[in-house]
Amino acid sequence: MQKLNSTQVAEMLFTLPGWSHDAQRESISRTYVFADFMQAFAFMTQIAMAAEKHNHHPEWSNVYNRVSITWTTHDVNGLSGNDIAMAQLCDRACAAYAQASSST
Repeated sequence: MQKLNSTQVAEMLFTLPGWSHDAQRESISRTYVFADFMQAFAFMTQIAMAAEKHNHHPEWSNVYNRVSITWTTHDVNGLSGNDIAMAQLCDRACAAYAQASSST
């Protein structure tokens, strides 16, 4: 696992709309808003299971229908490809909840 350089981070962020980069903490963050607490908690459960499978865990918090999530790789003291992959996974998972809500 390698730390991404600033050029790689900039390129990857372009593919992650909605995510913000904290250069000082060398992390990426995003807040998702769901229909209700149950959707937010289901999303967190889905991400927790994926995080455990990939042995890469987020920093996060939940207040009712909001989930704030931060990815960074402590082993490299910055961002790695794992962070980008997990952010993409989060976006796909969130999109599925939005799609399910709009189809009901």
